[in-house]
Order: sequence, then structure tokens, then C-alpha cells
Amino acid sequence: MFINSLSSFGHDLAFAAALSYCMEACPIRQRIDQYRRSTQVKSNRFIAKIIVFWCLAFGLSLPVAGWARAQNSPAGWWFDQSQRAGILIAPCGKDLCGRIAWLRVPLNSAGQPKTDIHNDNPALQNRPLCGLPMIGGFTLDAPGTWSGGWIYDAENGNTYKSTMHLTADGRLRVRGYIGLPIFGKSQIWTRPHAALQNCAGK
Repeated sequence: MFINSLSSFGHDLAFAAALSYCMEACPIRQRIDQYRRSTQVKSNRFIAKIIVFWCLAFGLSLPVAGWARAQNSPAGWWFDQSQRAGILIAPCGKDLCGRIAWLRVPLNSAGQPKTDIHNDNPALQNRPLCGLPMIGGFTLDAPGTWSGGWIYDAENGNTYKSTMHLTADGRLRVRGYIGLPIFGKSQIWTRPHAALQNCAGK
């Protein structure tokens, strides 16, 4: 029985060796291995694509979010409603202020830089319009709305209380008033397509 067991064991080894050789040499085995490798490569590529997609999506969302936040501030260049003046709005302490920093026609009829000739104070009538403070004192009242400010009208020399509101289409509605906002007048300011040349050199 022991010899028969060895003989049986030997046959089993021979069969196993032959089967192993067949599996290694058989085209079916080779195709199976190729399929597995191909599937693994495709799986790795698919995972890599997912990782890249989410990295790009997350990475791009940061500057987009920053851009969106920037669009909720009136800081920067604006044309007034007449588009004859460019106002540069910037923070001044905790408030927002703005100066006339561009003029479509910067010189008067005598070829000299325009000045604040309509100011009620004779001592200020010689100050240049370029660089003249036009708005100030604005604080954020609600998202997209600033109040508590003032606006100077260089065409009549008067200063008014003022509010500002960013419209949904990206324009700035500036309202000047006396007493209550209902007793006033609004202007619509628009963004220039590019930064204007600062006549004040600042």
C-alpha cells in the first residue's frame, strides 16, 4: 500500500507539473494575464483621472471664489455716468473712498489742468480736479450696499450724503441726497474695460 501511495503521489506530482507547464505555455493563460494587466492599467488610469479631476476642481475653485469675492467690492476703477471722469475707489482705513483719477478732457480752454472752480470756498477753487476726493466715508451696510458716505459734485461745488449699491449686472448705483435718501438722485457708474491711466500718478 505504501508503494502504491508513492506511485499515486508521483502521478499526482507529474500531473501537477504537466498542468503547471500547460498553464504557463497555454495561450489562454497568457491572455488571462494580459487581460489582468490591462484591466489593472485601465483601473489605475481611471483612478488617476478621478484624482486629477478633483484636484483641478478644488484648485480652480479657490481663485474663482476669490474672484467672486472681489466682484462684491466696489474697489477699483469706475466711469461716472457721463463717462467724462474716472473714479478710483479704494479702502481708506475702515471706509471706502474715491478720487477723480482720470479725465477725458483734463485741460481747460486755456490749456491748463482743470481746477475745482465751482467750489464755494475760494481757497479751494485752484485745487486740481485730477486727484480730487470725490466720495468717502462709505461703510458696508449689507451685502453689496454701502452707506454713511458723502459725494462731492465738482460741477456745482456741493457735497451730499451718499449710498452705493452694486447691481446684479456689475454696475454701481451711487445716490446723492439731502436729509433722507428718498430726496436725492442716483447715478449709474460702469467699469472700464481696462485700468485707466491715473492722471494723479498715484
